[in-house]
Amino acid sequence: MARREPSLFTRLIVLISLVLMVGAAALTTAAWYYARAAANNAYDRLLVGAAYQMAEALTVQGGTLTVELPVSAFELLANSERDRIFYKIVDPGGRTLTGYPDLTTPESDAPAMANPEAKDGRFKGVNVRVTKVGRFFSDPSVQGRVDVVVAQTTEARTALARELTLRAVALIIVMSALALGGAVFAIRYALRPIGRVGAALRDRDPHDVTLITVSTPRELRPFVSATNEFITRLKSRMDLMQQFIADAAHQIRTPLTALKAQLQLLSRQTMEPQRLQHLARVQERVDQLSRLASQLLSHAMVNHRAGAVPLEIVDVVEVVRRAIREAVPETLDRDVLTSLELPPDPVTIEGDAISLKEAVKNVVDNAVRHGAPTQLTLRVRRQSQTVDIEVEDDGPGIPPELWPQVTERFGAPSPGGSGLGLSIAADVLAAHGGRLTFRHADGNGFAIIMSLPSRIGPKL
Repeated sequence: MARREPSLFTRLIVLISLVLMVGAAALTTAAWYYARAAANNAYDRLLVGAAYQMAEALTVQGGTLTVELPVSAFELLANSERDRIFYKIVDPGGRTLTGYPDLTTPESDAPAMANPEAKDGRFKGVNVRVTKVGRFFSDPSVQGRVDVVVAQTTEARTALARELTLRAVALIIVMSALALGGAVFAIRYALRPIGRVGAALRDRDPHDVTLITVSTPRELRPFVSATNEFITRLKSRMDLMQQFIADAAHQIRTPLTALKAQLQLLSRQTMEPQRLQHLARVQERVDQLSRLASQLLSHAMVNHRAGAVPLEIVDVVEVVRRAIREAVPETLDRDVLTSLELPPDPVTIEGDAISLKEAVKNVVDNAVRHGAPTQLTLRVRRQSQTVDIEVEDDGPGIPPELWPQVTERFGAPSPGGSGLGLSIAADVLAAHGGRLTFRHADGNGFAIIMSLPSRIGPKL
């Protein structure tokens, strides 16, 4: 048993979902790095600005380096309420004039007042961003560079980076959902041609061996072409088989006819009762064989014409009249009253008159041989969507449990029957888009109903 593979839709959705998840993870990571860089850039500008203001506030008064820390520098950094500020000012001799002496001085030695940078660091067990601004003095009492080192904790910038990242993630989720929804719609739309090809194969009659003519995109043409090549080979084999059956049936009927004539001549001679009994059995077997040959030929003809003969306007009333003349034998071993209930006006449909006549003949023949003790009635009715041909007799009919089997070839052979009659009728109706149904009458009686579409459109 072949392992059940997941559908193309499932495979594509799973693959696209995986790609979207990987893409979303990569975008989230990138958003975090960009958000953190943006937050650092914004807060670093404030940090460097505060360091500049503190450096500008250094003065030399009376030969002494004086520090008057500007309030505006701390107000600049006070925008972040959750962060703490650390600083120190180092004179040219390396002594800390004010601030935290243990605050690490960045190793970079940028030019004084020229594009100082902020770097990551740790102070008092917390992460900080630290920057250094240098100012040179050339006073006789103070000469050299004075470094202003300012550090700030990173809670505010981390919160800002987190907020920016969450907003970006929300946008990524929305975009991924829209992309997945669009992918579902696109995949279903792209797979529609496969569904049309499947429906064209699934809905066709089992005996329909016409080529697939469904319009498909370029990617499906090799599949449709290979299927049509298989159908062509299958049709060739079926034609050969049907031709063989038809030739065999035709060749058998000729000697059977001669044999029946010889048996009739022999039955007129005087012979012992036992021999007459044997002769009657031989005649019965020959009749059965002759009927089987005729129905095999009829079945081959019907299958050959299905799909190969163009449909034309057919008068169903006339088809029934011709079928009843050929189906009811001139002599029977019992009296059967045959009546026709036909509308006065023609009832036309699109169909194959010869195949329809064969279908009606086989249904009538089945009723005469196996059903109707005394009465047989044929009716033609035009319904809203169908034209029904009803063959009713006063016999017991077919049990409901056998209805599905009697429309199959040799599905439910009866004594003296070939098992082909109703299957021929069912095949003809299926080729016309109709169906064969059964109905038990309220009283004693049984009806076989052949329903045909009132109008048959072109096959897709």
